[in-house]
Amino acid sequence: MRGARRDGRLPGRARQGGLALLIAIILVALATVIAATIAYENAMTTRRGTATYAFDQSVLVAQGAEALAAYGLRQIVQNDSKQLYPGQGWDQPLGPLEVVPGVQLEAWLEDLQGRFNLNNLVQQDGTPDPVMTAAFNQLLAALGLEEKWTGYIIDWIDMDGTPSTPEGAEDSVYMGQTVPYRTANRYITSTSELLALPGFGRDRYLKLAPFVSALPWGTKINVCTAHGVVLDAFIGSGHSEYGNEENLAKNRQEAKGCWPTITDYSKSYDPKVWAGGNPVQKPQQPSPSGGLGQANPQRPVQPQRPQGAQSKFGQTSSFFRLTSVVTIGSTEFNLYSLLYQDANVHMVRAVQRSFTPD
Repeated sequence: MRGARRDGRLPGRARQGGLALLIAIILVALATVIAATIAYENAMTTRRGTATYAFDQSVLVAQGAEALAAYGLRQIVQNDSKQLYPGQGWDQPLGPLEVVPGVQLEAWLEDLQGRFNLNNLVQQDGTPDPVMTAAFNQLLAALGLEEKWTGYIIDWIDMDGTPSTPEGAEDSVYMGQTVPYRTANRYITSTSELLALPGFGRDRYLKLAPFVSALPWGTKINVCTAHGVVLDAFIGSGHSEYGNEENLAKNRQEAKGCWPTITDYSKSYDPKVWAGGNPVQKPQQPSPSGGLGQANPQRPVQPQRPQGAQSKFGQTSSFFRLTSVVTIGSTEFNLYSLLYQDANVHMVRAVQRSFTPD
């Protein structure tokens, strides 16, 4: 055989042909990988662009829902500024409504002043509010939760480093966690902050979340829209006049107005508890000489009357949560808007937006 050598190796020209074939295969493989990568990146870029466009479109549609809600709330306040209750129209869901071809909107409002405002547990001077503390203990008990969490929440909000109750928790407890952190020492901005309490957990949060809110301090509970379990919690242990939500909704529907009214609700209270306790003397202020005395001898300190349960309730609302569900094709977007209604100027604006409910 002419092409073979005695040592069994192919001649040089044959070896070069095999090497060229191998290089050609490698180049084809590299070209295939590069082409596939370019095609993948182009597809991902297209999808990202589509998703970004759909996201922007959903936000704009949700903002349109905010404008509709604002218009409806303004009309209600202009017609009746003294009370807000189910049946006035604001509580009716919107949609599903096809805004443009392929885009659907569903939206509904909830009165957040029908819930227990966690920030009202601590007064502006940093001390626990006795009326709100007692009511929250009852609310926890009604939901099958331990009352110790009241102290935890108070210490999470107040500015000092001393536990408010023997079952409270300040930085010394939080710094001992697996990932150490400190208490917020400020008013709560989201009810999800409850999950930061050591040992509170998701199960307890899911039980409590539908009945609590995180609104500015001093925001009153609207008795016309409040949950029955919240109304019962303020009356005291063993009371269940309003706890059945079905009966409560039925009574409100039949009343065709605010139910219970402040007058109706106050009948469940001891008049002294409702109006407030006996006047108490304010602590004396240090005098310029260093001793205890009146800061201004010309103007004696006036006794302060502790606020009763009456000061915690009203029949109007200023804070609402609008839930907007926008569906574009097979994709669903949720936007949760906290709306504030200024009753004095009849203006409604969004003060907070979130893609999660709490």
